[in-house]
Amino acid sequence: MPSTDQSIVVNAPIAEVWKRFSNFHDLSWAKNVISKNLKVGDRDGDSVGAKRVLNDVFYETLVEYLPDDYYLKYSIDDGPSPVSKEEVSHYFGVVKLSQTSDNAGTKVEWSSSWNSKSEDAVEFCHGIYVALLNDLAKLYP
Repeated sequence: MPSTDQSIVVNAPIAEVWKRFSNFHDLSWAKNVISKNLKVGDRDGDSVGAKRVLNDVFYETLVEYLPDDYYLKYSIDDGPSPVSKEEVSHYFGVVKLSQTSDNAGTKVEWSSSWNSKSEDAVEFCHGIYVALLNDLAKLYP
């Protein structure tokens, strides 16, 4: 099962950083990566089953939402190659926040895994998540 894992530490309280992720329909903080974010359906951004389309090509669904644990899990239902539904299945991304041991910052972990016959999506996905985390880091210099 291919996967990718990325993490950063930002200099901000966990509750403040969680605000960036708590609304599945809002990725306005990631302007260098997400140029368009379309809410699909009537579910709020903190409701399991919420759907969005990113940059007109990534179709995603919120599948688990645990705000008390600073955790969310989503699926990519379809996307461009190499993450199209013809190339991958059971694609899940996870965002998990935790307080650093010195309580001075927040560790942000973003991982994903999927079923595929090839490893083609690993580098593709890794690059996107690194770019997203870089945008997040810029908010907390």
